[in-house]
Amino acid sequence: MRGREAGFTLVEVLISLGLFGLIAIAGLALVTGIMNVRGRTEVRLDRLAEVQRTMTVVSSDLDQIAAGRVTGGGGDVAFTRAAPGAGGAAIPIRYAVVDGALVRFVGPRPQLLLPGVGSARWRFWDAGWVERWPRSAEAEQIERWPRAVEMQLQLAAPAGPGGSLRRVVVLPVRVDKP
Repeated sequence: MRGREAGFTLVEVLISLGLFGLIAIAGLALVTGIMNVRGRTEVRLDRLAEVQRTMTVVSSDLDQIAAGRVTGGGGDVAFTRAAPGAGGAAIPIRYAVVDGALVRFVGPRPQLLLPGVGSARWRFWDAGWVERWPRSAEAEQIERWPRAVEMQLQLAAPAGPGGSLRRVVVLPVRVDKP
C-alpha cells in the first residue's frame, strides 16, 4: 500500500495536463485579445494626433495671416502668412486636397498634413457665410479679408474612423495702409 500512495496514476497525470492545456489556451486567447485592442487603440491615437497637428497648423497659419490677398473656395484656399520665427519675408500658403490627403503648399513645396481626407470645404464669413473669396472681382473686394475662415474636412473611413471636422478661425483685423 505504501508504494501505491507515493505516486500519481496515468489517468491523474492526463487529467491535470488537460486542465493545464485548457488554462493555457484561455490565457493565450486573453492575451491575443488584449494585443488586438491595444493595436487598434494605437492606430486611433495616431490618427487623433495627426488630426490635432493638422488643426494646429491650419489655425496657426490663419492666425499669422499677413498683408496680401485671401483667395479660395470649394476645396482650396490661399493666402500669405508672416514668418516671424524665420525672420524673413511673408510666405505664400495654399491648402488643397490632393490624392485623398490634405496638403499644405509652402510656396511651391508640398507638405503632407493629413492623409485619409475625402474632401475639404472652405467658407468665408463676411456678414454671412460665402463659398468663394473674394466675393467679386471688384478691386475693393479683392484686397479685403473675410472676418473668419471655416474649414470642413470629411475624413475617409479606410484610413481610420470616418467623420467630419470643422474649424472656424477668426482672422486678425487688417490694417489698411494710409
